[in-house]
Amino acid sequence: MKTFNTEAICVPSKHYMVDLTERVEEIKKLVDAGKYFTINRARQYGKTTTISALSSALADQYDVISVDFQDITDADFENESEFTKGLSQMLCDTKDTMDIPISDKYYDQLQQLADKKEKAKLNDIFRIFDKWCKENPKRIILTIDEVDTATNNQVFLDFLGKLRANYLKREKNPAFKAFHSVILVGVTDIKHLRSKIRSEDERKVNSPWNIAADFEIDMSLSEDGIMGMLDEYESEHYTGMDTAAVAKSIREYTNGYPYLVSRICRKIDEDLVPSKFRSLSDAWTEYGVDEAVKKILSEPNNSLFESLMGKLTNYPELRKRLRAILMRGESIAWLPYDEEQQQLFMYGFIRNDHNTVAVSNRMFEMLLYTQFIGESDKNNDLKQVAAGTKSVFVDADGWLDIPKIMDHFIKEHNRIHKDNTEKFLEEEGRERFITYISGIINGTGTYSVEETLRDYRRTDLVIHYLGRRYVIELKIWRGDRYNAEGEKQLMGYLDYWKLDTGYMLSFNFNKNKEPGVERIQIGDKVLTEMKQQPPF
Repeated sequence: MKTFNTEAICVPSKHYMVDLTERVEEIKKLVDAGKYFTINRARQYGKTTTISALSSALADQYDVISVDFQDITDADFENESEFTKGLSQMLCDTKDTMDIPISDKYYDQLQQLADKKEKAKLNDIFRIFDKWCKENPKRIILTIDEVDTATNNQVFLDFLGKLRANYLKREKNPAFKAFHSVILVGVTDIKHLRSKIRSEDERKVNSPWNIAADFEIDMSLSEDGIMGMLDEYESEHYTGMDTAAVAKSIREYTNGYPYLVSRICRKIDEDLVPSKFRSLSDAWTEYGVDEAVKKILSEPNNSLFESLMGKLTNYPELRKRLRAILMRGESIAWLPYDEEQQQLFMYGFIRNDHNTVAVSNRMFEMLLYTQFIGESDKNNDLKQVAAGTKSVFVDADGWLDIPKIMDHFIKEHNRIHKDNTEKFLEEEGRERFITYISGIINGTGTYSVEETLRDYRRTDLVIHYLGRRYVIELKIWRGDRYNAEGEKQLMGYLDYWKLDTGYMLSFNFNKNKEPGVERIQIGDKVLTEMKQQPPF
C-alpha cells in the first residue's frame, strides 16, 4: 500500500504523488535546446523527485549522468586536486551502484585519475569529459543534485568556470563536443556564489554561471494535481471524500508547497484517526484539513519552520518589516536586488505579490502570526482577558458567538485605552483584535487574513473553528461609499466560503453616527455590523 512521503525522494511505486509529467516535459524542452541551467527552489520543494523523474524521461534519448554532491566529503573540497579525485571516484562509484552509462574505457580513465598519487587538476577530468562527449553515441546530460554542499568552496567556483568555458567553446565551434546540457539542483541561487565565496575586495564581476538559461517553471503543486493524487488515494481507500474540495482546501493553505501538501495528507491519513475523527471518511474533509494544519503548526522540531524562524533571526530588520505587513497591513516594496529579501525568497518564505512583499503561503503566515503575538508583551492585557473568558464566547451548540466576541473586544479595548484615537486604531487595532481572537480560539481553531484584502484600513479575518468558517471585516469607518465597498467585498468572501452570515467590526469617528449593532440583509446574506465610537 502506498503512503504519503515527506522525507527525501518520492518514488511513484511507493508513494502517492502529484503527476509530474507536464513539469518534466517543460524542463525537457530546455534540455533538448542544449541549455545549462539551475533548478533552485526552497528546501523540501520536490527538486530531487523532479530531477529523478526527468532523468527517467531523458534516458531513451540521452545518456544521463546523475551525481549527488552530498557524496563528496568536506576533505574533497580542500583543494583542486582533492576535488578532481573525489569527483572522479564518485562517478566510478555511481556507475557501480546505479549503472550510469559510462563506458569501460572512460570508467578506467576516471578510476586512474581517482587513484593518482600526484596532484590532479580540473583540466585532467575535463579532458576525459571532452573525449567522452565526442565519442559517446548519445549526447550526455550532466545533473548535479545538492549543489549547496559545494557553494562555499572556491574549487566549486572553478569547476563552474570550466563548465562555462566548454559551453562557450561549443557555441563558437559546433565541432567541439561538451555536455549537451548541465543541470544544477539545490536551494542556493548560483548567482549568489561570488558574494558567498570571495571577500569583498576579491569579488568577481561576472558569475561563472552567467551562461545559465532562466528557469521559470512553476514547481508548486496545482489544485488539479493535488486532486489527481487524492483521486488515486481514494481509488484504494474508498473514503467517499470530495477530492476537489479537499484539494482546494490544501492548496489554499499551502500555495502548493510540496512538503506542506504531503505533510497535510500524511497527517490526515495517519494521525487523525481515532484521535480526532472516528474514521478516514470523517477525516478526509475540509475540517480534517483544518485539524491537520493546526497539528502541523504546533508540532516541535519541524525543520522547515525552524529554518524560517532562523532566517528571520538573521535578518532582524526584515523580520520587523514582515511583522508590520502581517499585524498592521503595511506594504513593503519588492526589491529584486535587496540581499535580505532575496535570501528569504530563495528559501521559499516570501514571494513577489504585484511588486510588494508577501509571505509565501497561509501556513507560514499562521506560524508567524502565532510567533509575533506570542513574543509580544504589549497586548498582554487582551491576552489575559481573552484567555480568562473564552468559554463565554461558545454558544449552546459549541459554535462561536461572533457578535459577543466583537462586543467584548470593543468594551475591553476602550476600557484599557481611554485615549483611543483614529491614528491609534489604524496602527494598533488590527493587532489587538487578532491578539484577542487568538486567545479565544487557541487550541481549538485557527485564523487567517485574506491576502487579497490586506489594506491599511480594512482587514478580512477568516476563523477556522471546528469545521466552520467565520468571516469578520475589521475596518475604520470612512463614510457610506467606503462602507459599501467593504460590504461588497465581504459579500464576495461569503460566496467564496459558501456562507450566508458575515460580520463587520467598525470603529466610527463620525460623531453623527450612532454606535451599536446593526443587522443588514443583502439578498440572501446577513451582515451583522458592530459600530463603536471610541471615547476621546
